[in-house]
Amino acid sequence: MSNSIHSDKIILEAKNLEAWFGDFQAVKGINVKYCERTINAIIGPSGCGKSTYLRCLNRIHEEIEGTRVSGEVLLEGKNIYDKKIDVVDVRKRIGMVFQKPNPFPSLSILDNVVIGLRLQGITKRSILMEVAETCLKKAALWEEVKDKLNSLGTSLSGGQQQRLCIARALAINPPVLLMDEPTSALDPIATAKIEELMNEIKRDYTVIIVTHNMQQAARISDYTSFFVYGKMIEHGLSSDIFTNPKEKQTEDYISGRFG
Repeated sequence: MSNSIHSDKIILEAKNLEAWFGDFQAVKGINVKYCERTINAIIGPSGCGKSTYLRCLNRIHEEIEGTRVSGEVLLEGKNIYDKKIDVVDVRKRIGMVFQKPNPFPSLSILDNVVIGLRLQGITKRSILMEVAETCLKKAALWEEVKDKLNSLGTSLSGGQQQRLCIARALAINPPVLLMDEPTSALDPIATAKIEELMNEIKRDYTVIIVTHNMQQAARISDYTSFFVYGKMIEHGLSSDIFTNPKEKQTEDYISGRFG
């Protein structure tokens, strides 16, 4: 389990958050608070609403036709679903790393990392190079790519591509980073590197990760939430959830009797 919890300051909070695909309700009345500089795992059986919930936390869910969301998500006290809030700004501040590595295929390693800065109008090469180096180091990738920054991002291995996507997300310095099963397509060695990386970046960021791997959740997270059928059954310190859960459903899932 992650060895230390850095802060009690709430950075993100879901209040009665609900989400639909057409008439189907995928997420039901979630209330939870996330402290800054912590790793928060979301576990539960397949199809229980984990990824949909995660995508509501930075308004990606609404990109799918026929979806809707109700409730609030407060980032540092401000509701990201407020009509006056700029969605682009929300996604700058709440980054996302997906299950399948998705570097931009026509861009170099360097340009993959700094694309967000270029879109913000930052073009000075010295700034872009400095950010790229800093973020590739944070993503534990710099030593592997520093001599081939102009090669295509897609020329890297799967594990390297995922770390490149993490570097890209970190380049715009979001206080919160969402990760949707970021290691499910990776081998054990690449998975271990990403887990190590999460513990490193926790010093500066809040990480919320959906994982189907309970051992991973137990290893890396400070807090864990257990979801079933769109509901959050239990949320608490990972050490409590995995050794002394309060709810029978959680206990059954963790012990392999259910799910």
